[in-house]
Amino acid sequence: MPRPLTVACLQTRPMPDFPTAVAEAVSLAEQAIDRGATFLALPEYCGGLVSDGPALCPPVATEADHPVINAMRDLAAKHSVWALVGSVAVPGEDGMLINRGVLISDSGAVVGRYDKIHMFDIQMSDTAVYRESARVTPGDCAALYDTPWGKLGHTICYDVRFPHLYRDLAQAGAEILAVPAAFTRKTGEMHWHVLSRARAIENGAYVIAPCAHGAVPGGGEAYGHSLIIDPMGEVLADGGLGEGVITAEIDLDLVADARSRIPSLIHDRPYRGQGETRIAAE
Repeated sequence: MPRPLTVACLQTRPMPDFPTAVAEAVSLAEQAIDRGATFLALPEYCGGLVSDGPALCPPVATEADHPVINAMRDLAAKHSVWALVGSVAVPGEDGMLINRGVLISDSGAVVGRYDKIHMFDIQMSDTAVYRESARVTPGDCAALYDTPWGKLGHTICYDVRFPHLYRDLAQAGAEILAVPAAFTRKTGEMHWHVLSRARAIENGAYVIAPCAHGAVPGGGEAYGHSLIIDPMGEVLADGGLGEGVITAEIDLDLVADARSRIPSLIHDRPYRGQGETRIAAE
C-alpha cells in the first residue's frame, strides 16, 4: 500500500522573543493545515534568535515550559497532525545552552528529541564570524524516530555538511531526513541547495529542510529557501526568500524504489585509513 504524506515547511523569521515566535509559528501552521498538511516542520531556532557579535543569543526556556513547544503541542493535538519543532534553545550546564529539536505526535506528546551535534563555528570574512560553541553545548547522539509513515532522521543546520551522519541514519532505516536550519544568507546562496540535494541523492531519502528567512535581530540574515526534496534529488518545493508555507505530497514507497535503482547504501567497502593510503604508480 502506498504511504503518501502531505508535508509542510513553515518558513518563519528569526524572532526576538517568545510571543512573536509563537504567533508566527501558529499562524503558518494553521495555513499549512488548511492546505491538507499532516506533518509540519519548523526551522532551527524557531523559538527566537538574536545575535551578539559572533555569538548566538536565542531566548531560552526549559523544554517543559517552552512557549513554542507547548503551542505546537496544543496545535498538534487539536488538529491531529505531527510537528517537528526544528530547534529551540533550552538551558544546559554552567550557563550554556542546548540547541534542541523535538518531534511532536498527533496526540500532542513529545516523542523524540535531538540536540545538535555540529557547532556552527566559521569565519567567512573579518566581519562574518559565527561561534555557536561560545554559547551552545553540542549533543553526542543521533536521532532516529518512528512515525506512522516511516523512520525519520533529525539533524540541524550545520549538520548538513557532515554526510556520514546522514549515511548512518539512512543505513539505520531513515527514509526521511529532516534538516531544519537558519542558514546564513551568504552560505545559503553558495551551498544550501547543493548540500540538501546531495543528502537526498546519497541516501535515497526524502529531505525536509525548513529554513528561517530574514534579518536576525542584532545582525545577520537567514537565507530562507525551505526545501522538500525527493529521493532522486528533485526539488518538489522551494520557499524562496519570503515568509510563508510550502507543501508537497511525498510517497515513502519511492524511497525503496530509489534505493533499488542505485543501491549505494549497501555498497560500502573497507579502505585503508589516514596515513595508510596507497596511490598506485603508473
